[in-house]
Amino acid sequence: MSRLVHSVANRAAALFMRVLFGYSSRVYTMGHENADQTGGFLLACNHISHFDPFIISSVVRRKIDWMAMAEFFPLPVVGLFLRAVDAFPVERNRADRKTIRTAIERLKNGRVVGVFPEGGIRDGTGSLLEGGRVRAGTSTLAHIAQVPIVPCVILGSDRLYAKRNWLPFRRTPVWIGFSKAISSFPELEKSAARQRIEAQLTAAFQRIYVELRGKFKLTADDLPRPPRDRMRARSKGPCQPLRRAAASTVDFGMCMAMNLLQSRHRLNGTSAEEMERYIGQCEKLTPHEYYAAPNAVDLVGAVGHGNAKTVTWRSPIETKFQQNNVARADFFPRTSGKTVPTVFMLHALMSATHIGYRRWAMRFNELGWNACFVHLPYHYSRAPRGHWNGELAITANLIRNAEGLRQGVMEIRQLIAALREAGFSEFGILGTSYGGWIGALLAMVERDLRFVALIAPIVNVEHAIWENPGTVFIRRELRRAKIAPELVARHFHLSSPSHSVPLCDPERVLFVSGDFDLIARSSDIEAIQQKWRGSELLRVPQGHFGYRMMRETVARLKERGL
Repeated sequence: MSRLVHSVANRAAALFMRVLFGYSSRVYTMGHENADQTGGFLLACNHISHFDPFIISSVVRRKIDWMAMAEFFPLPVVGLFLRAVDAFPVERNRADRKTIRTAIERLKNGRVVGVFPEGGIRDGTGSLLEGGRVRAGTSTLAHIAQVPIVPCVILGSDRLYAKRNWLPFRRTPVWIGFSKAISSFPELEKSAARQRIEAQLTAAFQRIYVELRGKFKLTADDLPRPPRDRMRARSKGPCQPLRRAAASTVDFGMCMAMNLLQSRHRLNGTSAEEMERYIGQCEKLTPHEYYAAPNAVDLVGAVGHGNAKTVTWRSPIETKFQQNNVARADFFPRTSGKTVPTVFMLHALMSATHIGYRRWAMRFNELGWNACFVHLPYHYSRAPRGHWNGELAITANLIRNAEGLRQGVMEIRQLIAALREAGFSEFGILGTSYGGWIGALLAMVERDLRFVALIAPIVNVEHAIWENPGTVFIRRELRRAKIAPELVARHFHLSSPSHSVPLCDPERVLFVSGDFDLIARSSDIEAIQQKWRGSELLRVPQGHFGYRMMRETVARLKERGL
């Protein structure tokens, strides 16, 4: 009886999907016959929206058992529906033996298993369509089960994120292309077979992509874009100039305040010579040497219990300000403690209050993460008496600026090392503005980061010093002290993320830019996103100051499975 009920539910769910997407979409296919072969095989698809598996299933004659994110299955209605259509859960960030056994069993029983080799929704350079990397799981499954892989490319489904495209009679066009099956190369040794499969799969995806664009004469708007860009598309209209004007007004106001504070800090007559000596000491160093962090023995003991609320330790860099020499981090642990990942929240320059970050820490706790709010140099508990919060972090004293960044990176590296030694295993970075700058520098020297989310980060230091409206007084002081741009540029390989490359996997990096940002220009963030090939760019309609970017960043991280 249970088998009969499951069969009826399966057919009802499949019929519902066909009717729903037949109403909402007009699907064009290419190479359809390649997906109709007999026997078990893997259907490997690019992933641009949550609608992809349902639309693909509606046009393929054979039933497809999809691998779906494990996070969906605990949800009552969604989990019930996924089980009704024979989908099964997969953990995206670790190998799951149960999932592998289930997939192999179904493939050997002659069924079709659908997979997304990108490991999540991707667009741009992070996508297989434009040179992104194939995750190893697909090739491993095919080789073990000794079944072929049929590559599939879908375009246009991301438009369904816009509500207006669900209106009657709109029928959003969607294009799907299938390629001839790729062998699992059973005669080859495992690693050689994986390399051959992944190379052929990547080539097939890019070939289908080109053929779809040519055959159906697709425009730039037809090509994959981030889901949130599609959701926001409706907002472009008469309100856009008003939003830009409001954002620019706030940015200019804050820049005036920053210049006013910087006017309290003037350079002396020996500043140029001091700068020359400092650059001479640094320019031969690599980022790994410059940001090398000594082991903090007292810190290891402090974090070892896993339930400390606040941790302080001696900073590896001594400054003339005693308050700044004591590093501090506030912990917001989950009850499960060491068994769950930890996100480091790195605040903005002169951040007004820590209350908002504490609220986001609670939000991360709800999502299953530990959270850690780091007091960056010259901020909060580390602001010297007589100075505003963060006032000394960025001034015309470029040596202090550079050492403050170095101090922040080294302290977080000490914290990561101590947590690892205490039994914590996975870490993420969420940095805003100045904190995003430090987060980008961390990505240059830390390999094992689960994600690096950089919100309006300072990535182009050349622009930040010589063109930014928030550093007018700094430029005046540097010119008065005869500190030339050419001298400053000799430090960029250590302090300017756009002049370097990440050590961590670029696919784990999310850049977030404000469309109207006057301080961290969207063009600079787009440029580094292209250079850090495989990273993702999320654009938000706001200036440098505002709260929308944080909300959309956390929502995007949640979509990516954190």
